[in-house]
Amino acid sequence: LLWECFLRECGKAWVSSSLRLCSRSDALQHGTSGTLPHFLQEPDDAYIIKSNPIKLKCRARPALQIFFKCNGEWVHQSQHQSQEHTDQGTGLKIREVMINVSRQQVEDFHGPEDYWCLCVAWSHLGTSKSRKATVRIAYLRKNFEQDPQGREVPIKGMIVLHCRPPEGVPVAEVEWLKNEEPVGSDGNIDTRADHNLIIQKARLSDSGNYTCLASNIVAKRRSLTATVVVFVNGGWSLWTDWSACNVRCGRGVQKRSRTCTNPAPLNGGTFCEGMSVQKSTCNALCPVDGGWGEWTDWTVCSVECARQRSRECTAPEPKHGGRLCDGAALGTDNCTGGLCTQNRKLLHDAKPQGLEVSSDVALYSGLAAGVVTVVVLIVAVTLYRRNQSEYGVDVIDSSALTGGFQSFSFKTACQGNPLLINSSQQPDLTVSRTYTSPICFQDSMDKELISQEPSLFDPLPDLKVKVHSSFMVSLGVSERGAEYHIQKAHPQTFPRGLAPDYSGVGLEGTLRGRREKTLLGPLAPSTPSMPPLRTAGVFGHAGGRLVVPNTGVSLLVPHGGIAVDTTWEMYMVINQEDSKRQEVLLSPEVTYGPLGLDLSCPVAMTIAHCAEVAADNWSIRLKRQTRDNKWEEVMSVEEESTSCYCLLEAQCCHLLLEHPGRYALVGEPLSQEAVKRLRLAVFGSADNTNPLGYSLRVYCVDDTPYAFQEVASAERVKGGCLLEEPKTLLFRGNSLSLQLSIQDVPQFLWSIKPFTTCQEFSFSQVWASNQHPLQCAFSLERYSPASSQLSCKISVRQVKGQEQILQVYTSVVESEKEVVPFFTQSDCTITSQMGSRAFKIPLSIRQRICATFDTANAKGKDWQLLAQKLCIDRNLCYFARQESPSAVILSLWEAQHQDTGDLDSLASALEEIGKSTTTEPQTNKWHSF
Repeated sequence: LLWECFLRECGKAWVSSSLRLCSRSDALQHGTSGTLPHFLQEPDDAYIIKSNPIKLKCRARPALQIFFKCNGEWVHQSQHQSQEHTDQGTGLKIREVMINVSRQQVEDFHGPEDYWCLCVAWSHLGTSKSRKATVRIAYLRKNFEQDPQGREVPIKGMIVLHCRPPEGVPVAEVEWLKNEEPVGSDGNIDTRADHNLIIQKARLSDSGNYTCLASNIVAKRRSLTATVVVFVNGGWSLWTDWSACNVRCGRGVQKRSRTCTNPAPLNGGTFCEGMSVQKSTCNALCPVDGGWGEWTDWTVCSVECARQRSRECTAPEPKHGGRLCDGAALGTDNCTGGLCTQNRKLLHDAKPQGLEVSSDVALYSGLAAGVVTVVVLIVAVTLYRRNQSEYGVDVIDSSALTGGFQSFSFKTACQGNPLLINSSQQPDLTVSRTYTSPICFQDSMDKELISQEPSLFDPLPDLKVKVHSSFMVSLGVSERGAEYHIQKAHPQTFPRGLAPDYSGVGLEGTLRGRREKTLLGPLAPSTPSMPPLRTAGVFGHAGGRLVVPNTGVSLLVPHGGIAVDTTWEMYMVINQEDSKRQEVLLSPEVTYGPLGLDLSCPVAMTIAHCAEVAADNWSIRLKRQTRDNKWEEVMSVEEESTSCYCLLEAQCCHLLLEHPGRYALVGEPLSQEAVKRLRLAVFGSADNTNPLGYSLRVYCVDDTPYAFQEVASAERVKGGCLLEEPKTLLFRGNSLSLQLSIQDVPQFLWSIKPFTTCQEFSFSQVWASNQHPLQCAFSLERYSPASSQLSCKISVRQVKGQEQILQVYTSVVESEKEVVPFFTQSDCTITSQMGSRAFKIPLSIRQRICATFDTANAKGKDWQLLAQKLCIDRNLCYFARQESPSAVILSLWEAQHQDTGDLDSLASALEEIGKSTTTEPQTNKWHSF
């Protein structure tokens, strides 16, 4: 150590003395003119390969001396190799210096940064420093961090091969080989995506052995070979024509065939499912041989003493190739049996005169007898008809008048009932049942329903219910023909009971279950795919709130909306049937009713949605279903309307509605930057068929509480356990798919089903999911029963979009599981609240606020200022048409703050307006609620 210190000090002294001497001599030579040294070459970063030292070089002009400084220490003069020459153009000295750096020097250095060196050049005017050059030991490890995995994909499917090269310095570059030939990027193949190989649409030619080749300046490393098989599932060709019947006559069989050649299965693709040959019974028409019919009468004897008769081959006619009749169709005969001619002369010429006279007498006698017979028959028929006419009518079986008719009474009020579709149509008197309720049918199909389903319209008792007249009007029943006595309703009497099931059970609901039309408009589905989400409650003048638990859907009925001494049974239903639409469904379809609801002010409905509304990339509209099951636009949330009010927030929408029915929020993306929120969740459960198996199920649903509740309900049935808190992913409308992959599975403890590590949802599946959850599963199996812990992560990413990582760490043993609750809301079981309990603002305070702000004053403190301070001052024309604008504004504020229950914002707004003296005594009371 002493010797090194001595050498170091001696070197510093030598450098100083040398610089002074050079400076003097140079100054004497060039006078006082000159410049600072300028580096013509600076040291470059370098890598030490194996044990070979590297050289660092500097060149500067003008330079009296150049020395290297490494890691803050001067390099000794003896380690420098220097050259000097004069620039012919300027006459300035150019000095070049070089040093060697060995592997041992770099390995022996221990500092916070890499080994570095720089040059310091001197002239008589001063010094200049070069850039720092780092020196690192180059290496490339042998094992890849992730080898590509073989895959079997259908033709035109996406292929993604993952590769993570070994750790190395410098970082290794990756090249893909297919069957030992380099793979280049084109419109369909991308090899630049984070070392991965992505083939957008697989072709048959893409089948092969793929290898990931990593290399740097030290070495090259090859990954394990991944075999990619692009298969083609078989498809049926068109059916051939039906063959001829296999029998000539009678019942036989005919068949047609098809082949699995459109396309033919390739590379292990599945064979076509179904039959290649179809057989069908046939009836070949048997040939019918012809048969002669009866002869016609003989014709009158001709002058040649010949007569004729004919027959037709129609008993039966020859059909289907049968033989024609044998024999003659025309018969000829002599009038006198062959005695008419003799030597071609007429016989009467040779007969005696007596014979001719006797012949004429016989002829005339026969004619007279025939005439007499005809006259007698005419007289007999005439007398018979006269005798029958004395009855006046024909004899008819009298049972035909009454048979098949039963008593059937119809109320005349049916003709004036606008509720029924066709009240003017005549009743069907063939129904063998007595009805006492007014019934009108729309068409013959209704009658068939009556006769086929007698239980449909069983006789109803004559009920006399006290109801408010507005209820009868809402049902379309005229007052004069109704079966209800209109009196002042009792507080406990309310318009309910006609259709107690909110999907339309009763007369309307039963018909709805048998035909695809309704009388009162669209209601909840009668046979949904899963139990419908619904809630109901009975509300009076005090109002209240309906909540569908854990769905983000609620309905606020304001105080005073229902008339005094009247109650309504109201309901809400989330409709779950498939919905085919061009727009993107951003919220569940929600129905509230009944349809005949009579309110004096609008209700406030809250619906959760999944659109990212921070940027103006959506055109969002509110739609309502009409009576013919079509959807009509109510309003656009960006526009102003007097028929409806919409307050759109980040995750929900608050609506002021006046008409019951089915509503939904739909969106149309205005650009590819439109974003839809997805909620990601992973559930796990043991495999019932394999004691060592475990299943991970990943769901991608719209980010609404309703959509996630559907998933949670299904998982409860399966015994699934939520393994990670659900996360939100922003899915862009860029037409690119969603990829899910499982990573970091312990290879020596668990195995995963081949070709399932990476799965994919197409863009259309995610973008237009219409609330239906998308699910993919990863099937794992542990090698030993002792392996009870599973840790891995699941990556969910949109191509060229956002990525989320779901961390999984769980125990696969049932007794050790820690069940994560599906929901954390405290009100997950509350469905309805009536009266003051449903409102945050006490009734007395609400009435005082309305009385203060509904009337304008000189200072401008009216309801418009109240809306402005509560930040709901858009579309003021809607509030202006209300009887009490302040009450509607407060109802909207109640819906907006139903979860927080914080009245400070309202109190602050009132204080800003200048009403603090009125409201401050009540502030403590508000907080006590």
